[in-house]
Amino acid sequence: MTKPTTCCGRGADCVCATEATCSCGQKPALACTCDKSQSENQVTGARCSCGKRPAQACTCSRAAAENLVPTGNACACGSRPKDSCTCELNKTDTTGGLRAHETDFTNLR
Repeated sequence: MTKPTTCCGRGADCVCATEATCSCGQKPALACTCDKSQSENQVTGARCSCGKRPAQACTCSRAAAENLVPTGNACACGSRPKDSCTCELNKTDTTGGLRAHETDFTNLR
């Protein structure tokens, strides 16, 4: 798997994924136990580059850059930069919901 340039860029692994927390900050992302756990323990649609939080709701150390709304050079859903798109397409299409330049870092497909 190719590491995206938007995913922290520190070392060989995606550090963002280990840093990401649920919005209350008490638990790792996708393992929330607070009152928002029902909605926060699943992510659909565009995600931040680590894949564990919704786009523009990142909680890792790259939150300042990740949570910016791209202008002019956005991917189809408008939530991420064109070169790091994480929009979710119709899963019945033949590409598995990925565009040619996308990599699925969620391992959900």
